[in-house]
Amino acid sequence: MLELTQRLMRAAEGGEPVVLASVLESGPLDLVPGTRMLIERDGQALGSLGDNAVESLIRDYAREAFDRHAAETLYVGEGALSVRAIAGATAIYLEVVESKPVFLVVGAGHIGRSLAKLADFLDFHVAVIDDREDFANSERLPEADQVICDDYEAALDRFPIDANTTIVMVTRGHKQDELALRHCLGRGAGYVGMIGSKRRTATVLAHLAEEGFAAGDLAQVRTPIGLDIGAETPEEIAISIMAEVILLRRGGSGAPMYHRRLAQSPRSDD
Repeated sequence: MLELTQRLMRAAEGGEPVVLASVLESGPLDLVPGTRMLIERDGQALGSLGDNAVESLIRDYAREAFDRHAAETLYVGEGALSVRAIAGATAIYLEVVESKPVFLVVGAGHIGRSLAKLADFLDFHVAVIDDREDFANSERLPEADQVICDDYEAALDRFPIDANTTIVMVTRGHKQDELALRHCLGRGAGYVGMIGSKRRTATVLAHLAEEGFAAGDLAQVRTPIGLDIGAETPEEIAISIMAEVILLRRGGSGAPMYHRRLAQSPRSDD
């Protein structure tokens, strides 16, 4: 148990993420509530849930849970796992334990400021970079954990980037966005997005392709950025961007969840 707790602490403090599975409801399998098991990316496990078949299902499921930063309740039924509640089934809570996700805003204009507010509300570690003192200061960006006033190249080269980092480029112009993008590509960020029109962003990507940047890295850049919700104001644009970040981070579909059951027509006796 001590080893399991220590491994969880390392993951939460910035070490390699790990999946934690905990029994919530014993169900027909008669598992012990509170029993826990950790699963590493390579499938190695620490601890036990008390059932070999269930543990095998959980290890298989954990492989893709890492990429979704999952936190969900699973139900065991007929030899399979389901996210849909099953009455009386064995219930297991599964979550990826990792350090706080980082939201890096490149550009502290109106949209960048709105993004910092939203990212802070969503419990990201928020960092903002801008090369203008009037924009990059803690008084103007009180929600940011880090405010960096420096040229984009130097600031981005110093900034630690990994799979738990979201980078959004919303600088004052496409030239600055292109400059910033050069220093973000190929560094393993979980999300890289750049604002701009289809024409301008296509030009930026074409320039970088001509310079020899890998096609695979360029294909990972989300641009134009955000979901099409008809956003107009900086706040609305920030919401559309955050919605896309959450969608990709959690593995959503983006489809409307609205549903209304159609009323049945009365039967005719004719």
